[in-house]
Amino acid sequence: MNIKELSPDSSRQAAFGARLRSSREARGWTQEDLASRMEYSSTHISAVETCRKVPTCRFSRRADLALGTAGTTDSYERQWREIGSNNLLEGFPEYVGYEGRAVEIRLFEIGIVPGLLQTQEYAGALADGDVRRGAITPEQADARVAFLAERQAALLRSKPPMMLVTMDESCIRHRVGGPAVMAAQLARLVEFAALPNTVLQVSPCDIGERRPFNLPVNVLTLPDRSMVAYAESQAQGHLDRESTFVLSLLTAYHHLQAEALSQAASVAMIQAMIQGTKG
Repeated sequence: MNIKELSPDSSRQAAFGARLRSSREARGWTQEDLASRMEYSSTHISAVETCRKVPTCRFSRRADLALGTAGTTDSYERQWREIGSNNLLEGFPEYVGYEGRAVEIRLFEIGIVPGLLQTQEYAGALADGDVRRGAITPEQADARVAFLAERQAALLRSKPPMMLVTMDESCIRHRVGGPAVMAAQLARLVEFAALPNTVLQVSPCDIGERRPFNLPVNVLTLPDRSMVAYAESQAQGHLDRESTFVLSLLTAYHHLQAEALSQAASVAMIQAMIQGTKG
C-alpha cells in the first residue's frame, strides 16, 4: 500500500496530520484501530492524516481521549486551535476565547455579514475569494471555515448569550457567492432576528456622518459583568479590556443603535433584498 509522505513543516494542519499518524503508528494501530477508538471512519482518519480534511474541535477531542493527551499542554485540541488561529489578526484568537464565554455580544460590521451569522456557503465563498487572490491556500480556507463553524457552535448552549447585531446596509447589498448563496444568507438573517435572545438592526447608508464607526467593532460582556472590546482594520486587530476605552465604544454603539433602523424595519429591508436576489 502506498503511504503518502507528509511534510510537517509545510503548515500547522500538516503537522497535526503527521503527529496523528506518528502517534497511531507508535502504538502499532492501524487507521481502523484508531477510527474505532475515536468513533470515526478510517477514511476520515486517513483524510486528516494526509491533509485532505481539516480536523475539527470534536475530532481533536476524540483524538485526545484515544491517545491519552486530553488536558495536557500538548493536546490535539490545543494544536487544532493553533490551526484555526493561523493567519488571524493579532488579538483575535484571544478574543474568540472570551466570545465563547460571553453573556452579551454586540457586533457592528461593514461590507460583509458578521461571521457568527454567516451560512457555511457564504463563509466558503468569502474564503474561496481569498484563495483566488492568492491571500491564503485552499487548506487555510478550509481551516478558516471550520474554525468559524466551531465559533458558531460554541454559542449553541443551554443559556445562549444575548446578541445585538448592527450591520451597515452594505452588508446585505454586497452580494457574495451568487444569488442562491446570498438569498440563503439573507434568509438566515431573518431567522436570526426571530430568536428570543437576539436583536438585529441595519444601519442605513443615509445616516451618513452620524454613523460612529468606520471599522468593525465587537463588544463582549462576560459572566462577571466585565467587558472586552475588539476592533480591527484590514491589517490589524486590537483587543482591549481597559474600562475607559471599552465604555467609550459601548457609548458609541448605543448611538449607532439609535440611528439604525428598528428590527422590524431592518427585517423588512432584508426580506425585500431576498426578493431582489430571486429576480
